[in-house]
Amino acid sequence: MEGTAIPSRFGEPLATLLPIPTTVGRPLPSTSGPAADEPVDYSDTFYGQVGGHETFKKIIHVFYQGIAADPLLRAMYHEEDLGPAEHRMLMFIEQYWGGPRTYLEERGHPRLRMRHVPFAVTPEARDRWLAAMRKGVDAGGLAPMHEATLWDYMERAAHSLVNAPSDPTQAL
Repeated sequence: MEGTAIPSRFGEPLATLLPIPTTVGRPLPSTSGPAADEPVDYSDTFYGQVGGHETFKKIIHVFYQGIAADPLLRAMYHEEDLGPAEHRMLMFIEQYWGGPRTYLEERGHPRLRMRHVPFAVTPEARDRWLAAMRKGVDAGGLAPMHEATLWDYMERAAHSLVNAPSDPTQAL
């Protein structure tokens, strides 16, 4: 794979260690504009391979049922109706995995960490979030490889958002 030389503190250009394509594939499909009515082929994306919108809708819906049932997590949502939050998460996760760019078009860059700064995301909250997400991912009925790929991302994302200790007298 051809790559772009990027300086590295490891002595070799990063492109040698991790090739970065010099050409970019097709642009992400848009959900607005003149071609919005034309069907988009997502078959070469993770999104398409796992069943697209219906699969992610099920995963996120089951996840939000878990959020609604958990007092610690539910308290982080100021809206009485979790529907708008569920919709935002669905748009984000679909876009992340190669689906429509609706999230970007409606809300801009995800800025995941920044959007979670107002909330005390403790290790306990992370673990409860992961438990709710585990139920969602399981409900998706994904093939083992796809399930492992999706779950790996969910775990890394959850761990990256922890911004407060469980015990306020301790530092992170």
